[in-house]
Amino acid sequence: MFSAQPLKGRVALVAGAARRIGRAIALDLARSGAAIAFTWLTAEAEARSLETELAALGVRSASVQADLRDPAAATAAVDTLAARLGRLDLLINNVGRYEAVEFERITDAQWDAMLATNLTAPFLLSRAALPHLRHAGAGRIVNLSSVGAFRAFPTHAHYCASKAGLTHLTRAMARALAPAIQVNAVAPGLIVFGSALSPWEDKMRDRTPLQRAGTPQDIASAVTFLATCNPFLTGQTLVVDGGLSLI
Repeated sequence: MFSAQPLKGRVALVAGAARRIGRAIALDLARSGAAIAFTWLTAEAEARSLETELAALGVRSASVQADLRDPAAATAAVDTLAARLGRLDLLINNVGRYEAVEFERITDAQWDAMLATNLTAPFLLSRAALPHLRHAGAGRIVNLSSVGAFRAFPTHAHYCASKAGLTHLTRAMARALAPAIQVNAVAPGLIVFGSALSPWEDKMRDRTPLQRAGTPQDIASAVTFLATCNPFLTGQTLVVDGGLSLI
């Protein structure tokens, strides 16, 4: 039977949930019944606002400031949040970095920062969460990849490489952590956070078969689907891009 709150009694940890896509994910999971643990790095005001919004929904929540690129910080964040909310059933690896740089202008520091945020941090947080997810008995991990994992954008080489790595890490984790933990990913296409589009974004929207850009809620709904769907699904990447990757 369909449940209006399929995640009732579960605890979801959403990394980087204070704003944008992460915030939409946290709220969507909360509306599905989950208690919300989340991390933030610099967006303290937005984090406090999210806590207030979750409380207004009647949802338990807890948050910590953490640089998830640091192994000790990632472990401390997971353990602290699991202790505050009593358990951990679901991990959403949403932390991410994005920038456009011509290939020959990518610096060593930019390359390292991109991979540290988009690939190393999800690995560290997943590793730290394993004891809690296994204790839950049917844990799930959802990674936030990108259509850039499959499309070679010439001004986003380091970003594309990091997301391709995360997509393949999803597959490797799905095998390594089965049968106790399901691991899947969502790969967004063009997602906008306001009404104004850059010339590049405008071009991408026009090339998208569904003729629009995506919204944070489009991605949040996909994450909630993977958090609640058939338990026989693992190692998959759900591309949510309006058909952009088809062309």
